[in-house]
Amino acid sequence: MDWLGDNLWLAWMGLALVLIAIEAMTVDFVFVMLFGGALMGALAAALGAPVVLQVVVAVIVALLLIAVVRPIIKRQFTNPAASADIGSGALSGRSARVLETVTETDGRVRLAGETWSARVPDGSPACEPGTEVRVLSIDGATAIVTHQNLT
Repeated sequence: MDWLGDNLWLAWMGLALVLIAIEAMTVDFVFVMLFGGALMGALAAALGAPVVLQVVVAVIVALLLIAVVRPIIKRQFTNPAASADIGSGALSGRSARVLETVTETDGRVRLAGETWSARVPDGSPACEPGTEVRVLSIDGATAIVTHQNLT
């Protein structure tokens, strides 16, 4: 029992590792804040603080991180404007080449080096193979396209 009392910082580090592993599975930015608190508890233990002070430091740091840092991170990761340039959102406005005639119901285009199913908006003319088209939007796994010279 003396060893654990002398090396309580290792218990804090073990707790920190468990918390960061849970965060990796949940990605909710709560357990990473608790991880920060556990790291500060480990630091307090390494500096020789009493157990009560270690717990107080860990809890205060974790609560501060949850109250101050977590909302900022959540806003950044859930901001649609910040994620518009990744994934399918980044494809809107790009050019594509028609591989199979694109109608209001079906077609294929080469977009960003991949073959995509495509369709034109209702009432728009079909696009013939070899035509350069512009992506208006992405609907699921289908690119909504129009002729380049149309707005």
